[in-house]
Amino acid sequence: MKIISLNVGKVKTYDDQILAPGKFFTSAIDKTSVSSVDHPVPMEVSNLGIDGDEQSDLVVHGGYDKALYAYPHEHYSFWEELIHKEMKSEVKFSFGHFGENLTVTGLIEHDVWVGDIWLIADTELRVTKLREPCFKFNAKMKFSKATKTMIQTGRSGWYLKVIKEGSIQAGDLIKVVHGPKKISIKSQNDTLFIKRT
Repeated sequence: MKIISLNVGKVKTYDDQILAPGKFFTSAIDKTSVSSVDHPVPMEVSNLGIDGDEQSDLVVHGGYDKALYAYPHEHYSFWEELIHKEMKSEVKFSFGHFGENLTVTGLIEHDVWVGDIWLIADTELRVTKLREPCFKFNAKMKFSKATKTMIQTGRSGWYLKVIKEGSIQAGDLIKVVHGPKKISIKSQNDTLFIKRT
């Protein structure tokens, strides 16, 4: 279990060309890798996330309880194959494509529980909840069914709160200290699926 990329992005204005052309929105969903396994760069993590990252909406996709968003690299191939099938074009997504700050490997939604503590280098993070996708995810993916697909498949990723600030970099191992293991990210996804259908 480790971090394979740290990703940051600035708030930008977008035109929702997928569902409502001419409707503009702001988001920091467009992330770029600033630390990869091939080029590890230590990055400072504060209680509002990685240094250099911005949050457009501190209620829905940010704030202290959602300071960092983690997404499994294991899901990348699923999305690449889906978009290839739907859009009839070959795609290869770069780290951070799903708006995540931490691209991780070795953990998926079945393995992650609300309250889990992640010890990474000298930082301490706590899992808080799943990511609930919105229309901005459709716009980012340039695919009108992206949000629906994320909910149906449970490939949501999850948010983390920063308990202890510090410095992390790609390649750092994730030591998981499980909490009460009452609510998994998978079970939250299952509940969201029922709620949205």
